[in-house]
Amino acid sequence: MEREAFERWLESVSTTFLTLSDQQRNQALDQLISLSGAAQLRHLSNGLETLLKRDFLRLLPLELAFYLLRWLDPQTLLTCCLVCKQWNKVITSCTEVWQSVCRELGWRTDESIQDALHWKGVYLKAKLRMMQLKDQEAFETSSLIGHSARVYALTIRMASWSDDLSAKLWDVRTGQCIYGIQTHTCATVKFDEQKLVTGSFDNTIACWEWSTGARIQQFRGHTGAVFSVDYNDELDKLVSGSADFSVKIWSLSTGICLNTLTGHTEWVTKVILQKSEVESVVHSPGDYILLSADKYEIKVWPLSREINCKCLKTLAVSEDRSISLQPRLQFDGRYIICSSDLGVYQWDFASFEILRVIKTQDPANLSLLSFGEVFALLFDNHFLYVMDLRTEAISGRWPLPAYRKSKRGSSFLAGVTSWLNGLDGGNDSGLVFATSMPDHSIHLVLWKENG
Repeated sequence: MEREAFERWLESVSTTFLTLSDQQRNQALDQLISLSGAAQLRHLSNGLETLLKRDFLRLLPLELAFYLLRWLDPQTLLTCCLVCKQWNKVITSCTEVWQSVCRELGWRTDESIQDALHWKGVYLKAKLRMMQLKDQEAFETSSLIGHSARVYALTIRMASWSDDLSAKLWDVRTGQCIYGIQTHTCATVKFDEQKLVTGSFDNTIACWEWSTGARIQQFRGHTGAVFSVDYNDELDKLVSGSADFSVKIWSLSTGICLNTLTGHTEWVTKVILQKSEVESVVHSPGDYILLSADKYEIKVWPLSREINCKCLKTLAVSEDRSISLQPRLQFDGRYIICSSDLGVYQWDFASFEILRVIKTQDPANLSLLSFGEVFALLFDNHFLYVMDLRTEAISGRWPLPAYRKSKRGSSFLAGVTSWLNGLDGGNDSGLVFATSMPDHSIHLVLWKENG
């Protein structure tokens, strides 16, 4: 066929083809394909590959490619890295994509670090840590041996107090006692680099000097065992909660009782002295707030020397006292967290409204150790649990031995808790959990190194 005649024919066929329905077009193409030889089929294959298998990562602007990659799940991204060198280069260079998948795993990201290869490596480590949590391979155990009687109180960094009237500081990695001092019987403790404050079953509070072991102050006034203490050097104040149902405010330096707060009708098992970070009708940001808790209520107090000082707010999970609170109270200036027989409650400190209730299968036996922004650490009689607070699903668990039970919760504690606000590749190390044992030893759960 002459060229001009062919072009007229092709134009006529094309015009007719455009008038057909989709089904008719498909039938026409099927007929043409059936009449085609090897040369035509090869031409068709090459043309379709160019049309249908375009490398969009190579053709699209880099910003648009990064936007599309953000919609892929992490495993798909890793698979895409294997397609070719160009894909691997583009995907690996997208900082925002890898930061995003790290955040999805509960890992904190430093926005100032813009090295995409760094964040890809962080993701791979994060993925490994989460798999280890799921497979019960993230932790390891150790024991501290040195007390000759029941260990009543534990506190972070790591210190212990026992019926043998000794206080000991430990190196949790080596298991060695750094040094110890003689004290009185301790129900609760708090300490810093220079001193430690102990609440005792003999109804007194004492302040001890680490360097000499000498008692530098004593606080007398409670008529029942002192179950909780907290202090602030800047305010020169110490607060205490007791089995006599009272909360006392003391001068830390002189030992003088500044005020006695009444209103509890049960043992006061926890007191917290903390600066508020939010504003409400009854307090402003920066105000120091005192929280106290008993078996049924949490009370919020001002730090006042006014006689018959009234509490600012009373929180409870049931008006008829049918639901008990566990002695696991946490307050960071924004939220109040407490576990109960019904589950873990979170209150907004600005409004005192309940924000959420985390209910588990067996809330009466599951206790809160520590609550973060991303994870929570909980335990029962048999296991230690890591919960993802975004889904309330258990990310992992770890078996526990038959530890010594404590109704007040002083014989077990959470270790370093910064990772609960999000793992960052460096804070998944050190002590996770400690508890006293019936044989007077201390059982430790630690992050396994080089996870």
